[in-house]
Amino acid sequence: MKHLKSINPLNLELINSYKIQSVKDVNNILLKADIAQNSWSLTKIHHRTDLVNELAGVLADHLKEYSKLIAVEMGKPISQGISEIEKCIDLCNYYIDNAESILADKKEFCNNLTKIIAYKPIGLILGIMPWNYPFWQVFRFAIPVILSGNGVLLKHAPNVQGCARSIQNSFSKAGFPNNLFSNLIVPSYRVKNIIKNQKVAAVTFTGSSETGREVASIAGSSLKKTVLELGGNDPCIILDDAEMENAVTACVNSRLLNAGQSCIAAKRIIVTKRNETNFVKQLLNTLNSKIVGDPMDQVDIGPLASIESRNKLHQQVLMSVKSGANLVLGGQINDHRSCFYPITVLTNVKPGMVAFEDELFGPVFSITTVSNDDEAISLANKTEYGLGASLFTSNLDKGKYLVKEKLNFGTCYLNDFVKSDPGMPFGGIKNSGYGRELSHFGMIEFLNVKSIVIENN
Repeated sequence: MKHLKSINPLNLELINSYKIQSVKDVNNILLKADIAQNSWSLTKIHHRTDLVNELAGVLADHLKEYSKLIAVEMGKPISQGISEIEKCIDLCNYYIDNAESILADKKEFCNNLTKIIAYKPIGLILGIMPWNYPFWQVFRFAIPVILSGNGVLLKHAPNVQGCARSIQNSFSKAGFPNNLFSNLIVPSYRVKNIIKNQKVAAVTFTGSSETGREVASIAGSSLKKTVLELGGNDPCIILDDAEMENAVTACVNSRLLNAGQSCIAAKRIIVTKRNETNFVKQLLNTLNSKIVGDPMDQVDIGPLASIESRNKLHQQVLMSVKSGANLVLGGQINDHRSCFYPITVLTNVKPGMVAFEDELFGPVFSITTVSNDDEAISLANKTEYGLGASLFTSNLDKGKYLVKEKLNFGTCYLNDFVKSDPGMPFGGIKNSGYGRELSHFGMIEFLNVKSIVIENN
């Protein structure tokens, strides 16, 4: 293999191919990146934030261009692509406003001693990123990393290399030093040696739990820190006293965003027996109004990112139906010349079925009915994942207690669907990974928390 190919999921046509960098090329990139980072680490925070501000301007200037590129490379409706770029701008603005205070030395004076906690960069951070949010996932790790004085190495998914190139170009247009942000065009099997390279200080990975284990193992053998944002099988819990219209709207918005190709989408909908009939009825009525089509048009859902993704999802649906789930909507591939998968609703989904146990990456609603609220909470926690969860109830005091004390997930939303927020830490537990992105937690993940003690005579 000499090139990485970008294929349009709408029509399976070749968009572009990108020449794979040789081992020599990569080593040269890492050498230049290391030099750039060493110099960058000595710059003042005001200079760094000024450049991030310029970067936000570049994103705004190229908003439509980048959103169209996202649509063509991985099938996201252009309106959602615009929202993704705007979220990257919001992220930049958050860190522009907060980076200085986050990175400021923490000082304490006692017993003739000055105690200082200083945050210092550690070097080049390798980000291994997925295709489903090709700009947001990169910016989410890259902005706090660069503002912290580190350098960025990007290994993006093969099918969104156009996005990867555009991101690198945006940093260049903003005036960042050459080689501080470097895009690596390499196949996955070569990542192992890059992780082991002595110039790589740490690794952040977003993707499947299986691959995350491999990344962590390789990095661990070289004593390099990792942050892992892995898969999710998020529950959406609808209690007896839930406000039904709001619950349905939130479930639909969560599950259909990016055609369901999101780690924090509402994948397991757990509804009490009292609400089952009403919920399913309102759900189907809402879904009937959703438009599936060309992502360049004003549609709700575009194609899945690849034929492989579509076929895997379809097999998961078929296996669930075979195990006893009821197929009440969708579940049939009508066009084999593209990557579309229909909006699909499964009821009578039970523990042990694929639709309950596995992460379904696509527009599939898996509905499980329980007897009461207590069973709903218990079943929600019955998963190897722990990324996000949403809970719906009209009793706010009860809801606050349940999301804080009873739900075992990294991010919980009450009466809304799960989403990431630049000002809040984001990450999971169990097989959903470890470490945190965003907020001040995301900024200090890849820093040397340096203790300095000065004796004052």
